[in-house]
Amino acid sequence: MYRFFVDESQIGKQEIAITGSDVNHIRNVLRMKPGERVTVSDGKKADYCCRIREVGSQTVIADILETEEAGGELPARIHLFQGLPKSDKMELIIQKAVELGVCQVIPTVTKRTVVKLDKKKEETKIRRWNSIAESAAKQSGRGRIPQVTEVMTLRQALASAKDFDVKVIPFEHARGMEETTRQLERIRPGMDVGIFIGPEGGFEDEEIFLAESEGVTPVSLGKRILRTETAGLMILSVIGYLLETRG
Repeated sequence: MYRFFVDESQIGKQEIAITGSDVNHIRNVLRMKPGERVTVSDGKKADYCCRIREVGSQTVIADILETEEAGGELPARIHLFQGLPKSDKMELIIQKAVELGVCQVIPTVTKRTVVKLDKKKEETKIRRWNSIAESAAKQSGRGRIPQVTEVMTLRQALASAKDFDVKVIPFEHARGMEETTRQLERIRPGMDVGIFIGPEGGFEDEEIFLAESEGVTPVSLGKRILRTETAGLMILSVIGYLLETRG
């Protein structure tokens, strides 16, 4: 069933008004008709099973058939601090991270970051990245749309994560998987978890020392050196598996 997100102000007692770009998608791309069913989410706590009643040029009206608690969310909040990669890799990372259950993606500038964004380019990129996050949330049945924040420096990113329950930074010189296992097994429902991923070329040693001084634990992801677009997705997959198999 197709999924759409709306603001709470669009939800009435018995019907929901879908507006904006989703109207064109419903009318002209999906070519949906009255009587067809859709799932509508408020992006926070509830999913609504609805039947389309009216497809207008500006608004789609859907009758609420059933309301249930939003599904598709991990029981812990996973924040991905992603070192800015080159080319369009960030788009892939955001898409897959949202599918894997991340609650927030924070683009992060480190010493080895090659990409330079002025304010105008940054605003354009962030709009594009949030659009990708929304599409991925719809496709994967998420109950909320993860946010892609403004770009932060590593120091800013570390400061924003100061109160998180678990914080790890994959590093190729971290030894063994024992610490990785110990840290990931600490994650429990309701926790905030910070994952710090470097750009191409990884983190410099002084950045790892800085992260450690802020309570972030260096961990290994195995004997192979992973690309920046692979490392975050690998650890997100493991966290998701651990959380969801624990029930």
